[in-house]
Amino acid sequence: MKSVKLKFRIPYFTEWGQSLLLCGSEPTLGSWNVKKGLLLSPVHQDDQLIWTATISVPCQFSCGYRYYVVDDAKNVLRWEMGNERRLSIPHLLPEGHTLELHDLWQTGADALLFRSAFKDVIFCKNSTFNIDRPEAILHDELVQQESILVRFKICCPNVQEGTSVYVIGSSTKLGNWKVQDGLKLHYTGEYIWEAYCVIPRGDFPIRYKYCKYGKNGCFSLEVGSTRELSVNSSKSQSQYIFLSDGMLREMPWRGCGVAVPMFSVRSEDDIGVGEFLDLKLLVDWAVESGFHLVQLLPINDTSVHRMWWDSYPYSSLSVFALHPLYLRLQALSKNLPEDVKSEIRNAKERLDGKDVDYEATMATKLSIAKKVFMQEKDLILNSSSFHNFFSENEDWLKPYAAFCFLRDFFETSDHSQWGCFSNYSKDKLEKLVSKDALHYDTICFHYYNQFHLHLQLSEAAEYARAKGVVLKGDLPIGVDRNSVDTWVYPTLFRMNTSTGAPPDYFAKNGQNWGFPTYNWEEMSKDNYGWWRARLTQMGKYFTAYRIDHILGFFRIWELPDHAMTGLIGKFRPSIPLSQEELEREGIWDFDRLTRPYVRKEFLQENFGDSWILIAANFFKEYLDRYEFKEECNTEKKIAAKVHSCAEKSLLPESEDKIRCDLFDLLKNIVLIRDPEHDKSFYPRFNLEDTSSFRDLDDHSKNVLKRLYYDYYFHRQDKLWQQNALKTLPALLNSSDMLACGEDLGLIPACVHPVMQELGLIGLRIQRMPSEPDLEFGIPSQYSYMTVCAPSCHDCSTLRAWWEEDEERRHQFFKSVIGSDDLPPSQCVPDLAHLIIRQHIESPSMWAIFPLQDLLALKEEYMTRPATEETINDPTNPKHYWRYRVHVTMESLIKDKELKTTIKDLIQGSGRSYPHIGEAERQLSRETAALALGKQ
Repeated sequence: MKSVKLKFRIPYFTEWGQSLLLCGSEPTLGSWNVKKGLLLSPVHQDDQLIWTATISVPCQFSCGYRYYVVDDAKNVLRWEMGNERRLSIPHLLPEGHTLELHDLWQTGADALLFRSAFKDVIFCKNSTFNIDRPEAILHDELVQQESILVRFKICCPNVQEGTSVYVIGSSTKLGNWKVQDGLKLHYTGEYIWEAYCVIPRGDFPIRYKYCKYGKNGCFSLEVGSTRELSVNSSKSQSQYIFLSDGMLREMPWRGCGVAVPMFSVRSEDDIGVGEFLDLKLLVDWAVESGFHLVQLLPINDTSVHRMWWDSYPYSSLSVFALHPLYLRLQALSKNLPEDVKSEIRNAKERLDGKDVDYEATMATKLSIAKKVFMQEKDLILNSSSFHNFFSENEDWLKPYAAFCFLRDFFETSDHSQWGCFSNYSKDKLEKLVSKDALHYDTICFHYYNQFHLHLQLSEAAEYARAKGVVLKGDLPIGVDRNSVDTWVYPTLFRMNTSTGAPPDYFAKNGQNWGFPTYNWEEMSKDNYGWWRARLTQMGKYFTAYRIDHILGFFRIWELPDHAMTGLIGKFRPSIPLSQEELEREGIWDFDRLTRPYVRKEFLQENFGDSWILIAANFFKEYLDRYEFKEECNTEKKIAAKVHSCAEKSLLPESEDKIRCDLFDLLKNIVLIRDPEHDKSFYPRFNLEDTSSFRDLDDHSKNVLKRLYYDYYFHRQDKLWQQNALKTLPALLNSSDMLACGEDLGLIPACVHPVMQELGLIGLRIQRMPSEPDLEFGIPSQYSYMTVCAPSCHDCSTLRAWWEEDEERRHQFFKSVIGSDDLPPSQCVPDLAHLIIRQHIESPSMWAIFPLQDLLALKEEYMTRPATEETINDPTNPKHYWRYRVHVTMESLIKDKELKTTIKDLIQGSGRSYPHIGEAERQLSRETAALALGKQ
């Protein structure tokens, strides 16, 4: 068989014990089995470590391939990101010759521009270039001319219409650095530009750069050092070199966005709450203000309790179903009866309050939607558009509808209380959703709602794409323990545990979110199919998403299900302290260290003269200490008994005070014994703060302090890194959405390197710096792979923070603003302008601002008390999520002054600014008409 040789070459620095391996689609490259891949050999060349390998392949060979870093046993340590590399040997390449492939490692950052946020939204106009696949000029004259054929290849997504890409350099063939005489590249699709050039050997080594050249003479040369290509002087060496030079090096793209919860948006058409179709107004305002992105909180159905507790958007009833709260009733039908129209008008007026009335709004919307459904159910349910929607979504839609029916029938979402329906099965499901069932209309009503929610959100999403606006969703870390997902997939969750977070900026005693933790081992059996389905569903509407608490994919803070607070937990997975390890260190009294340490003086200090009453009800005396009685030895048991005592008027103080004091005594431990392995232990978070620790001997203190810091800051790093590299790629590879990770809180050392490797964008909030030695973050020093913001939904707004913390306000004014003057008592517009400008001018890829912080730019919008603008209070597990913007989107669109202020900030910062011309306006109109026609 006729053959040619392929020589792969790539510069890459590895650590000791690591090697580079190439794996591809063909058997000679391992057929995507890394263990059978092609190992490369290293050689030092100047200041680079070059890896090479040569193989013989048939002429006209083609394949896909990728590079991997492996250990001595060919276990994958990391792999390059981005699209799979493709190789097709030109059919004119002479037999027996060698083709050199000069590649560059593809980083996570390189892959970002292929995500839908850029590909389908921001740079979508760039894909209108005509695709031209230049053929290589291969002929016998190469040998005679002592020339080398070089294929230049560069990736350049951000090329405006009328602009071309060139390569210029030191060879005459490359224009001698004159762009007019340079080598023009052809667009070959997927942001790739290529050209072939026969260059005399005498011109080597050649030095070159890529550049963009517009019809108007506008010329921009790539930044950074000059590229260089050298060849061996021997004529027997390769005459064919294919360069893959990675990304064109230019000032990185940077954009701005606005963040606001869906429920907070206010419009002239909504009924008590923001609705999906209001996003079109928000998109209009965003574009006219200079924003490329709109960010929302989770929009999935949270109707677990059927009361205002469900306002918490991170506790999903279903990770697939959309929330009926965001349904626009007026858009359900073109033929609404007059009585329904009148009811809608009355509801609009009645529910147009300062805040969201969650319960009244939900009840009203479901009641009116039910009336419209009864009128139009046959028309809708028999339509082809509904049948298409149902067939694409029935895997989650049928269980969701059945769950909602059973929730209402049994008057609880706790599926353990559903008798024979507690254990889910497909047979039971089919009976529940059968057309013969008496309650079939109820089942169909849930189908109907989800269908219309899908239509309305799809219309808004298409509108955003047409306007060049990225719609960014939110992926919650957990699901409610009484949810469709835990009912249908119980083995995917550890139902005897609860998810939370250790103490941090948000909550000094930790957080307990109440979600069951994930059974990652079970999830891995189908390659994380549940997660992949979630992301696929999100990708129907969003082009970017925020991964809530991304640390949970490295390790999660796991609490027992009987816990109510978030302090007495452990990381899962983690390497515990073994009993043998502790005994070697002279630690042996495990009962003393793992049981609540309660002395008489503690009771007297906490409860004063009433300590005897408290001791009699909650404790039993044990030697020189007190132990909690069996009926109150957990937080939930304590809470129940305290409440019972309060009802009988047996408490000397308030119920909250007694409960908190007893919780503190219960948490007065040093070690936590693993309930599943009684010879494994975990150091309690902040153990040095406990009186239990302070009463230990010096030797025990020193040992436990050392083991504490090892457990929390050293011994888990490799384990957590491996865990994240197993779970996160499943998410990232299941959709084209741009992924951002919320990486606030206690950050292990392994997190940021993994995020950088995978191309995950981190979050930077100025008053919560990731650097431990800083009180405030410095936006001008943020890395490119970040989203920066002055505040977020989990903390007070810029205005509220300024007013609530006088000491830090003074420090901020001095260290960040650089003024020794007395700071104003309120965040006046000039101050908000300065802080927002700092973030807009930062190097971060995205600067995303809560809408409340942007409204602080104008005094007119500062009449409402700042404390009322807060979306969430992380210290309160029963916080009511109900903030509504006090101005309608229509009014904001008319406010030219505010839009001009924001536009001027963005245009002067070097960030990308959306320009909407007549063509885009026409496209928007056509998209809106198309969506309306589908509906």
